[in-house]
Amino acid sequence: MGGLPQVDAAVAPSARPLAACSEREVRAALQLALGRGDGVLGAHCVHELWMRGEIGLNVEAALERLWKHAADSIPDWLPMRHVEWLPSVYEITAHWRAGQRGHHNIYLVLLDYSDSRAQPYGIYVGMSHYSGAQRFDQHKAGIRAAGSVLRRGLEVLAGPTRHLQHIERAEALRIEEGLAQALAASGLFVQGGH
Repeated sequence: MGGLPQVDAAVAPSARPLAACSEREVRAALQLALGRGDGVLGAHCVHELWMRGEIGLNVEAALERLWKHAADSIPDWLPMRHVEWLPSVYEITAHWRAGQRGHHNIYLVLLDYSDSRAQPYGIYVGMSHYSGAQRFDQHKAGIRAAGSVLRRGLEVLAGPTRHLQHIERAEALRIEEGLAQALAASGLFVQGGH
């Protein structure tokens, strides 16, 4: 295990610090993380398997074990459930950059359409001067809420947009709209982005 790169809470999931590791090394690191109750390392292990296209049931099982053994230290960017298309969301959001620092944030919310669509999940693209988690809580409380998030919002998908935080308002508006269009063009069911 000495060959594993160091990961800490500051390492973004999009950096994929375990990408150069073999699958065997990633699985061994996951076992190590579970034994130590290390949510950060465990999150990067689960994330890496996910990005490599690991079977959904295996990702769900790994998530469940990680939440059982390291709930207090799991970073907020790790989703609580398997979403098949998450790797493509990372790829699409990586193309968006902002040059101006400011007070606005781009956020994504996982939406549940299991009662009405063949693809059970959709995604909401939003922009706010609040953090994604704060804005999600506001939506769920009915405060300036988008109906799709109020009724169908499951959780914030914080990982893909970590690089789109604290940006200037005009850029945030541009990115919100363009990102929503790009995600929809990839085949996802998208709400928001206006």
